[in-house]
Amino acid sequence: MNRRPRLLATAAAGATAALLLTACGGGDDESKGNDKIAGADTGGSASASPSASASASEAAGRPKIVFPSDARNVFEDQKSGDAKKDAVLADNAERINSVDDAIFRGRVDTEALGFYSAQGALDSARSFIQGYLKHKHSWTGTTRYFDRKVTFRNDGSAVVIYCSDESKSFLKDRKTNKRDNTPTSADSYVLYNTKLVKNADGVWQTTNVISKRGADQCQP
Repeated sequence: MNRRPRLLATAAAGATAALLLTACGGGDDESKGNDKIAGADTGGSASASPSASASASEAAGRPKIVFPSDARNVFEDQKSGDAKKDAVLADNAERINSVDDAIFRGRVDTEALGFYSAQGALDSARSFIQGYLKHKHSWTGTTRYFDRKVTFRNDGSAVVIYCSDESKSFLKDRKTNKRDNTPTSADSYVLYNTKLVKNADGVWQTTNVISKRGADQCQP
């Protein structure tokens, strides 16, 4: 199934996409910055965790993220064995959760969204959320994120490449709660390539996002 409208490209997508993809060794389709980008094979890690631990966020003094009972994100590859990479992976997961939290709240100005996203990634996230709100959509089910890989660049930034599996999550009408049972297809799997920069508060904020829906690397 394909629950998400295509994520809009960040500013200067052509040059940025080329830079990110080269740095990560990702695909060569830089013109398709409207989807999402990911790692390699679909073999999951032994470590997986559900979405949005509100207690963990609150303990760190971070914005609270809450999902409705009928929706969750599951993140594999949470622990790499490297503390710095694990911090990047944790903030990558919270960034994803913050976008969905904003969708559920029906707002583009949530505290969590601006906490975990900046620059072009914040602009594209807001446009992405607006797409949901314009069509009066939310979503339900479970989205799995897997094959998450971290690479550090010479300028101190990080790149996270990962896949998502949307085969068990579905668009839902905000008013009627009716679920759109779109069949699973290649487009249910999305490849993401994201750039993260550590800010003055120690948060790894996502600043750029490129994506490719239906990417071969993410297919089961």
